[in-house]
Amino acid sequence: MAGDRSPRHSGVMRGWWQEIRGLVLPTACAGCGTPGPVLCVTCGRTLEEGAARRVRPAPEPPGLPVVYACAAYTDAVRAVLIAHKERGALGLAGPLGAVLARAVRAALARDGAGAGPVFLVPVPSSRRAVRARGHDAGRRVALAAAGELRRAGERVRVLPVLRQCREVADQATLTAAERPANLGGALAAVPGAGRFLTGARTVLVDDLMTSGASLTEAARALRAAGAEGVSLSGRGVAAVVAVPPMSLP
Repeated sequence: MAGDRSPRHSGVMRGWWQEIRGLVLPTACAGCGTPGPVLCVTCGRTLEEGAARRVRPAPEPPGLPVVYACAAYTDAVRAVLIAHKERGALGLAGPLGAVLARAVRAALARDGAGAGPVFLVPVPSSRRAVRARGHDAGRRVALAAAGELRRAGERVRVLPVLRQCREVADQATLTAAERPANLGGALAAVPGAGRFLTGARTVLVDDLMTSGASLTEAARALRAAGAEGVSLSGRGVAAVVAVPPMSLP
Protein backbone atom coordinates (compact mmCIF):
# COMPACT_ATOMS: atom_id res chain seq x y z
CA MET A 1 0.00 0.00 0.00
CA ALA A 2 1.29 3.49 -0.87
CA GLY A 3 2.87 5.29 2.06
CA ASP A 4 3.46 2.09 4.03
CA ARG A 5 6.07 2.88 6.71
CA SER A 6 5.86 -0.38 8.65
CA PRO A 7 9.12 -1.89 10.02
CA ARG A 8 8.82 -4.68 7.48
CA HIS A 9 8.47 -2.20 4.61
CA SER A 10 11.45 -0.21 5.89
CA GLY A 11 13.54 -3.37 6.09
CA VAL A 12 12.65 -4.33 2.51
CA MET A 13 13.54 -0.87 1.24
CA ARG A 14 16.82 -0.91 3.17
CA GLY A 15 17.70 -4.32 1.75
CA TRP A 16 16.87 -3.13 -1.79
CA TRP A 17 19.11 -0.10 -1.40
CA GLN A 18 21.95 -2.23 -0.02
CA GLU A 19 21.69 -4.55 -3.03
CA ILE A 20 22.19 -1.74 -5.58
CA ARG A 21 24.47 0.58 -3.59
CA GLY A 22 27.61 -1.23 -4.68
CA LEU A 23 26.60 -0.82 -8.32
CA VAL A 24 26.38 2.97 -8.22
CA LEU A 25 28.89 4.06 -5.57
CA PRO A 26 32.67 3.57 -5.33
CA THR A 27 33.54 0.52 -3.27
CA ALA A 28 36.43 -0.72 -1.21
CA CYS A 29 37.42 -4.15 0.04
CA ALA A 30 35.49 -4.98 3.19
CA GLY A 31 38.49 -6.83 4.57
CA CYS A 32 41.31 -4.32 4.13
CA GLY A 33 39.76 -1.12 2.76
CA THR A 34 41.65 -1.16 -0.55
CA PRO A 35 39.66 0.73 -3.21
CA GLY A 36 38.07 -1.64 -5.71
CA PRO A 37 35.85 -4.71 -5.38
CA VAL A 38 33.99 -5.40 -2.15
CA LEU A 39 36.45 -8.28 -1.60
CA CYS A 40 39.98 -7.99 -2.93
CA VAL A 41 42.04 -10.92 -4.17
CA THR A 42 44.19 -11.06 -1.02
CA CYS A 43 41.27 -11.04 1.42
CA GLY A 44 39.35 -13.46 -0.78
CA ARG A 45 42.30 -15.82 -0.63
CA THR A 46 42.30 -15.54 3.18
CA LEU A 47 38.73 -16.85 3.18
CA GLU A 48 39.33 -19.49 0.53
CA GLU A 49 42.44 -21.09 1.99
CA GLY A 50 41.21 -22.06 5.44
CA ALA A 51 40.70 -25.80 5.85
CA ALA A 52 37.55 -26.98 7.59
CA ARG A 53 38.32 -28.34 11.04
CA ARG A 54 36.56 -29.19 14.26
CA VAL A 55 36.51 -26.30 16.70
CA ARG A 56 35.72 -26.00 20.42
CA PRO A 57 35.07 -22.95 22.56
CA ALA A 58 36.62 -22.86 26.00
CA PRO A 59 34.73 -23.65 28.12
CA GLU A 60 32.64 -25.93 25.90
CA PRO A 61 28.96 -25.76 26.89
CA PRO A 62 27.17 -29.06 27.60
CA GLY A 63 25.04 -30.07 24.65
CA LEU A 64 27.04 -28.14 22.05
CA PRO A 65 26.95 -29.93 18.67
CA VAL A 66 30.20 -30.98 17.06
CA VAL A 67 31.16 -27.78 15.24
CA TYR A 68 33.27 -27.26 12.14
CA ALA A 69 34.67 -23.94 10.90
CA CYS A 70 37.19 -22.74 8.32
CA ALA A 71 38.39 -19.32 9.48
CA ALA A 72 39.67 -17.52 12.55
CA TYR A 73 37.66 -14.46 13.55
CA THR A 74 40.53 -12.00 13.20
CA ASP A 75 41.62 -9.15 10.94
CA ALA A 76 40.17 -9.41 7.41
CA VAL A 77 37.75 -12.22 8.28
CA ARG A 78 36.29 -10.22 11.18
CA ALA A 79 35.99 -7.13 8.98
CA VAL A 80 34.24 -9.07 6.21
CA LEU A 81 31.72 -10.67 8.57
CA ILE A 82 30.93 -7.32 10.21
CA ALA A 83 30.59 -5.60 6.83
CA HIS A 84 28.11 -8.24 5.67
CA LYS A 85 26.11 -8.38 8.88
CA GLU A 86 26.14 -4.80 10.12
CA ARG A 87 26.96 -2.61 7.14
CA GLY A 88 24.85 -4.22 4.44
CA ALA A 89 27.64 -5.45 2.15
CA LEU A 90 25.31 -8.10 0.78
CA GLY A 91 27.65 -9.05 -2.05
CA LEU A 92 29.79 -10.80 0.57
CA ALA A 93 27.15 -13.49 1.13
CA GLY A 94 28.53 -15.51 -1.81
CA PRO A 95 32.15 -15.72 -0.61
CA LEU A 96 31.04 -16.34 2.97
CA GLY A 97 28.59 -19.01 1.78
CA ALA A 98 31.41 -20.78 -0.05
CA VAL A 99 33.39 -20.92 3.20
CA LEU A 100 30.37 -22.18 5.12
CA ALA A 101 29.81 -24.86 2.47
CA ARG A 102 33.30 -26.25 3.17
CA ALA A 103 32.51 -26.45 6.87
CA VAL A 104 29.19 -28.16 6.11
CA ARG A 105 30.97 -30.78 4.00
CA ALA A 106 33.29 -31.54 6.92
CA ALA A 107 30.34 -31.81 9.31
CA LEU A 108 28.53 -34.20 6.95
CA ALA A 109 31.67 -36.31 6.49
CA ARG A 110 31.94 -36.69 10.26
CA ASP A 111 28.26 -37.52 10.57
CA GLY A 112 28.50 -40.29 7.98
CA ALA A 113 27.15 -40.61 4.46
CA GLY A 114 23.45 -40.87 3.95
CA ALA A 115 20.98 -41.08 1.10
CA GLY A 116 18.56 -38.52 2.44
CA PRO A 117 18.51 -34.81 1.67
CA VAL A 118 20.61 -32.33 3.61
CA PHE A 119 18.89 -29.55 5.54
CA LEU A 120 20.81 -26.50 6.71
CA VAL A 121 19.02 -25.04 9.73
CA PRO A 122 20.18 -21.47 10.42
CA VAL A 123 20.39 -20.12 13.95
CA PRO A 124 17.81 -17.31 13.78
CA SER A 125 18.58 -13.66 14.37
CA SER A 126 16.16 -11.70 16.53
CA ARG A 127 13.40 -9.78 14.75
CA ARG A 128 14.87 -6.60 16.20
CA ALA A 129 18.29 -7.32 14.68
CA VAL A 130 16.80 -8.19 11.29
CA ARG A 131 14.81 -4.96 11.26
CA ALA A 132 17.86 -2.90 12.23
CA ARG A 133 20.11 -4.51 9.62
CA GLY A 134 17.54 -4.83 6.86
CA HIS A 135 18.41 -8.50 6.31
CA ASP A 136 18.99 -11.79 8.12
CA ALA A 137 22.74 -12.27 7.75
CA GLY A 138 22.91 -15.88 8.92
CA ARG A 139 20.08 -17.02 6.68
CA ARG A 140 21.56 -15.21 3.68
CA VAL A 141 24.92 -16.96 4.13
CA ALA A 142 23.13 -20.30 4.62
CA LEU A 143 21.29 -19.84 1.32
CA ALA A 144 24.58 -19.07 -0.43
CA ALA A 145 26.16 -22.19 1.09
CA ALA A 146 23.23 -24.34 -0.02
CA GLY A 147 23.61 -23.06 -3.56
CA GLU A 148 27.32 -23.87 -3.50
CA LEU A 149 26.62 -27.41 -2.30
CA ARG A 150 23.86 -27.97 -4.87
CA ARG A 151 26.24 -26.99 -7.66
CA ALA A 152 28.51 -29.77 -6.39
CA GLY A 153 25.66 -32.29 -6.67
CA GLU A 154 24.39 -32.35 -3.07
CA ARG A 155 20.66 -32.42 -2.35
CA VAL A 156 20.65 -29.42 -0.02
CA ARG A 157 18.10 -26.86 1.06
CA VAL A 158 17.82 -24.31 3.83
CA LEU A 159 15.11 -25.08 6.37
CA PRO A 160 14.57 -22.04 8.67
CA VAL A 161 12.44 -23.84 11.26
CA LEU A 162 13.78 -22.11 14.40
CA ARG A 163 12.25 -18.97 15.88
CA GLN A 164 13.01 -16.78 18.88
CA CYS A 165 10.14 -17.16 21.32
CA ARG A 166 11.20 -14.44 23.78
CA GLU A 167 13.35 -11.33 23.79
CA VAL A 168 17.02 -11.76 24.66
CA ALA A 169 19.83 -9.32 25.37
CA ASP A 170 22.45 -8.64 22.75
CA GLN A 171 24.97 -11.46 23.19
CA ALA A 172 27.83 -9.11 22.32
CA THR A 173 27.21 -7.19 25.56
CA LEU A 174 27.45 -10.30 27.75
CA THR A 175 30.29 -12.39 29.10
CA ALA A 176 30.70 -16.04 28.08
CA ALA A 177 29.32 -17.08 31.48
CA GLU A 178 26.20 -14.92 31.02
CA ARG A 179 25.33 -16.00 27.50
CA PRO A 180 23.85 -19.47 28.18
CA ALA A 181 21.35 -18.06 30.70
CA ASN A 182 20.41 -15.28 28.29
CA LEU A 183 19.58 -17.77 25.54
CA GLY A 184 18.23 -20.68 27.59
CA GLY A 185 14.74 -21.52 26.33
CA ALA A 186 14.81 -18.60 23.88
CA LEU A 187 14.39 -20.69 20.71
CA ALA A 188 11.62 -22.98 19.55
CA ALA A 189 11.00 -24.95 16.38
CA VAL A 190 7.93 -24.30 14.29
CA PRO A 191 5.16 -26.91 14.69
CA GLY A 192 5.89 -30.05 12.71
CA ALA A 193 9.63 -29.35 12.31
CA GLY A 194 10.56 -32.83 13.52
CA ARG A 195 8.42 -34.39 10.80
CA PHE A 196 10.19 -32.38 8.10
CA LEU A 197 13.62 -33.39 9.38
CA THR A 198 12.97 -37.12 9.80
CA GLY A 199 15.25 -39.14 7.54
CA ALA A 200 17.35 -36.12 6.59
CA ARG A 201 20.90 -35.12 7.38
CA THR A 202 20.66 -31.91 9.37
CA VAL A 203 23.39 -29.35 10.01
CA LEU A 204 22.90 -26.31 12.21
CA VAL A 205 24.61 -23.32 10.60
CA ASP A 206 25.63 -19.79 11.57
CA ASP A 207 28.18 -17.24 10.41
CA LEU A 208 30.10 -17.04 13.71
CA MET A 209 30.47 -19.06 16.91
CA THR A 210 31.90 -17.37 19.99
CA SER A 211 30.84 -19.03 23.26
CA GLY A 212 28.74 -21.75 21.57
CA ALA A 213 25.61 -20.72 23.50
CA SER A 214 23.52 -19.99 20.39
CA LEU A 215 24.29 -23.33 18.73
CA THR A 216 23.68 -25.18 21.98
CA GLU A 217 20.25 -23.56 22.38
CA ALA A 218 19.40 -24.20 18.73
CA ALA A 219 20.24 -27.89 19.09
CA ARG A 220 18.13 -28.10 22.25
CA ALA A 221 15.16 -26.54 20.47
CA LEU A 222 15.34 -29.02 17.61
CA ARG A 223 15.59 -31.98 19.97
CA ALA A 224 12.59 -30.64 21.90
CA ALA A 225 10.68 -30.62 18.61
CA GLY A 226 11.30 -34.35 18.21
CA ALA A 227 14.14 -34.15 15.72
CA GLU A 228 15.98 -37.16 17.14
CA GLY A 229 17.60 -39.55 14.70
CA VAL A 230 18.26 -36.83 12.09
CA SER A 231 21.88 -35.95 12.84
CA LEU A 232 20.78 -34.21 16.03
CA SER A 233 20.40 -37.34 18.12
CA GLY A 234 23.09 -37.07 20.75
CA ARG A 235 25.14 -33.94 20.12
CA GLY A 236 24.63 -33.50 16.38
CA VAL A 237 26.72 -31.41 14.01
CA ALA A 238 27.01 -27.74 13.16
CA ALA A 239 29.01 -25.56 10.79
CA VAL A 240 30.05 -21.90 10.93
CA VAL A 241 32.28 -19.61 8.90
CA ALA A 242 34.55 -18.40 11.71
CA VAL A 243 35.43 -18.75 15.38
CA PRO A 244 37.74 -16.85 17.75
CA PRO A 245 41.35 -18.11 17.61
CA MET A 246 41.10 -19.75 21.03
CA SER A 247 38.45 -22.13 19.66
CA LEU A 248 40.78 -23.46 16.97
CA PRO A 249 42.69 -26.72 17.57
